[in-house]
Amino acid sequence: MNAKGFVHKYGDNVDTDVIIPARYLNIADKKELATHCMEDIDTNFVKVVKGGDVMVGGYNFGCGSSREHAPMVIKESGISCVIAKTFARIFYRNAINIGLAILECPEASEKIDSGDEVAIDFDTGVITNLTKGETYQANPFPDFIKKIIQAGGLMADIKNRQEAK
Repeated sequence: MNAKGFVHKYGDNVDTDVIIPARYLNIADKKELATHCMEDIDTNFVKVVKGGDVMVGGYNFGCGSSREHAPMVIKESGISCVIAKTFARIFYRNAINIGLAILECPEASEKIDSGDEVAIDFDTGVITNLTKGETYQANPFPDFIKKIIQAGGLMADIKNRQEAK
């Protein structure tokens, strides 16, 4: 499992209300909801994000409310992985539940800049900054989390397992 894309970088304490402002939570369509992703801190994000791109944050990424909308709109916008120094625990679990790859790697968070191109090997946890020629080591996903992400989320993974029986 791998990812490769350009970086959209944000700072510390990016909360779920910044990721998807509460005023839009009455929108049921995921694609439409994703058009408001990050708009309160980066009005250009939805205009420039491309499928496969990577989001990088600082400490406590995804803090705030427990709603799954935040990782869902990040994934729906085309982001293949979020890298941060640390994640709020409920965001971390919600991201895995909906199939959004996330990696904690303080060194990558510090050294990667917005616009850098990065490649990620989820089997080894190696993040390669193709722009700067640097590598950073994150903890790789355990196999069960890789299966959930590859399936597109926890419910899809459960469905796949039931169908395989």
